[in-house]
Amino acid sequence: MSKILVIGAGGVGSVAVHKMAFNSDIFGRISLASRTKSKCDAIAASVMTRCGVDIDTYALDADDVPAATALLNQIKPALVVNLALPYQDLNIMEACLAAGVHYMDTANYEPLDVAKFEYHWQWAYQDRFREAGLTALLGSGFDPGVTSVFTTYLKKHHFDQIDTLDILDCNGGDHGQAFATNFNPEINIREVTAVVRHWENGDWVETPPMSVKQSFDFEAVGTKNMYLMYHEEIESLKTHLPEIKRIRFWMTFGDEYIKHLTVLQNVGMTRIDPVIYEGKEIIPLQFLKAVLPEPASLGPTTKGKTNIGCIATGLGKDGTEKTLYIYNICDHEDAYAETGNQAVSYTTGVPAMIGAAMLLTGKWAGAGVWNIEQFDPDPFMEMLNQHGLPWQVKELDGALKF
Repeated sequence: MSKILVIGAGGVGSVAVHKMAFNSDIFGRISLASRTKSKCDAIAASVMTRCGVDIDTYALDADDVPAATALLNQIKPALVVNLALPYQDLNIMEACLAAGVHYMDTANYEPLDVAKFEYHWQWAYQDRFREAGLTALLGSGFDPGVTSVFTTYLKKHHFDQIDTLDILDCNGGDHGQAFATNFNPEINIREVTAVVRHWENGDWVETPPMSVKQSFDFEAVGTKNMYLMYHEEIESLKTHLPEIKRIRFWMTFGDEYIKHLTVLQNVGMTRIDPVIYEGKEIIPLQFLKAVLPEPASLGPTTKGKTNIGCIATGLGKDGTEKTLYIYNICDHEDAYAETGNQAVSYTTGVPAMIGAAMLLTGKWAGAGVWNIEQFDPDPFMEMLNQHGLPWQVKELDGALKF
């Protein structure tokens, strides 16, 4: 058993800590830190009630590298699981290097002042982590994360070569709100309003946000509209599986969400540059985040299911061209009953726990900076089945027609 520090007390942090507490044979002393200690204390109380495990809580400004380093030196964890905001990734990586602690996250770094989602800032830490003998595991959520492991699992067991890959993220849940986001509103809206990029024939292809729409019939959810988006796993997958000729990412949105988001964009509320209000600088999107429902509060009212997976086409190991669909279905109400959080948090928090388990048990190891698809998918896939995110593979009649 090992000590572990989780940074971030939102819905994902809550799920991850609950699941770690349920697996005390792997996770020894669990600590949870956030800027707002009361959020950590609330999670700790729930963990005690549900799991009978006591966890330590701390107040921490994760942007303060000396303070984070001091906390790491005090706790002496084997691993830091960063479930804070993506803007904070580099500062937490710096603290891990300073204190000699392994690092893991679920989303890549992005600068605060521009919606730019790229791995190069974190990949630049490769030499420093390798020379320190430390592991940094990037992107151990669902997407990125599980979808990348799904891809390498298909490559290892079913394909000699993958030619096209489509990642499909469907949230069929209904939270009863006129407009709300199922994870951090600031991050969600920055992603949705960013210029779309997908990888095709060795180059990036750009399209305007929300301009490419297709419908797809998702098992256990039904037919939904999904939109082409950019997501960071495209960059890492095209780098580590360069054989794939085309990689696209799709996410479903309801008409009401699109209508509200369009209005908010038109009136400037999704801007990330500062404006002056009553003599003070404010960021409109950050103000919008403050008035929207807290995603963690949506658990009690959210019903329905998520369906997230990958469709791959290529040359099968039997020598024939084939298309396989690998996916997970997660129920919002089941997730809430187990951890007090809805399925969007659950589907990210469980893979965060599993990625941490891979590192703590030594099933994944290596000094340097790694994306999740660079490791053996099999032990991770086994734990998905064991810990609430069972998956299935089915063969489709052919490649997607769009």
